[in-house]
Amino acid sequence: MIEARGLVKRYGAAVAVAGIDLQVGAGEVVGLLGPNGAGKTTTILMLLGLTEASAGQVRILGHDPLREPLAVKRRVGYLPDQVGFYEAMTARENLAYTARLAGIDGSEAARRILAALERVRLVEVAGRRVSTFSRGMRQRLGIAELLMRDCRVVILDEPTSGLDPQSTRELLALIRSLAADGMTVLLSSHMLDVVETVCTRVALFNRGRIGFIGTVEALAARIGGGVYVIEVEADAGDLPGLLSGLDGIEAVIPTAHGGWQIEARADLRAAIARRLVEAGIALHTLDLRRVRLDEAYGRFFEEADRDA
Repeated sequence: MIEARGLVKRYGAAVAVAGIDLQVGAGEVVGLLGPNGAGKTTTILMLLGLTEASAGQVRILGHDPLREPLAVKRRVGYLPDQVGFYEAMTARENLAYTARLAGIDGSEAARRILAALERVRLVEVAGRRVSTFSRGMRQRLGIAELLMRDCRVVILDEPTSGLDPQSTRELLALIRSLAADGMTVLLSSHMLDVVETVCTRVALFNRGRIGFIGTVEALAARIGGGVYVIEVEADAGDLPGLLSGLDGIEAVIPTAHGGWQIEARADLRAAIARRLVEAGIALHTLDLRRVRLDEAYGRFFEEADRDA
C-alpha cells in the first residue's frame, strides 16, 4: 500500500531526509516516532506528493503521488492535528460538500455520509454546526470524511493531541477499526502510550533516517536489555549477585521504593523464585510485564546519542 525507497529530501545544503525505505501493508498501523526535526513531517509531505523528493521513489497504492496526484488523492486521507471544517456549516453539510468535491453525488453520497456518521457515532449531532463541536468530535468527523471518501491509506498527524482520556479511547478504537477493515494507517505522534496502544509496528526517525522499524519487542531485543521486565520485592541486599549466572538476565536495577527491576529475555519468574527460596530469602512480590515503548524508545535514543 505504501512503498518508499531511497527517499532523500534536501533544502539547499541541509538534508532533511537522508535515504529512507518504508513499506506498510494493508491492515497495518505504523507509528512514526522521533524528535522534532528528525524527518517525520518531511517524509509525510513526500508520501502525500506535497513536496518532491530530491532522490528515491514513492508509490501509494501503486501510484506516484507527484505524477498521478488525482489517483492518490482519491484514496488517500490525511488528518492533521487541527482538522479544518467550515465552522458555520453542520457536520452533515461539511461531508456533503466534500462528497461533491470528490465527485460523489445523489443517493450514493447520502448513503456514504450516513454510514460514516454512524461509524463515528455522530449521527445525533449531524445537524449541529461544527463551531459547537469539541476537539474530539472534530477528530471523529475527520475520520468520517475519510470513511465517506473510501480512503484505503490514512495518514494521521498527532490525532489525539489535546483530547481528554475518553475522547482518546474513542479515537483509538476508530483507528483500530480502520486497520481491521484493511486500511493502511500511518500515525505520527509524540504520545508514546498512544502509539503503543494502537500500532502494530513503530518506525524510529533519527537525523533524517529510520534507525529502526518493527515491533516494540523487537526494538527492545535489538538495543540490548530484555523484552520482559520482572519486578521483585524481596529481602535481598545483593540481588544482582544472587542472580548472577542466570541465563537470560540482562540487567538488575534497584528501584526508588526499595524493590528491584529485572530486564530479561524470557519469563524467568520461576527461576528467580527458586534462587531466592534456595537462599532462604523472603519473596514478597514477583510481577511480569513487557518492556514499554517509552523504555525502549529512551534506550534507543540514548544509544544513538552515544554513537553520534
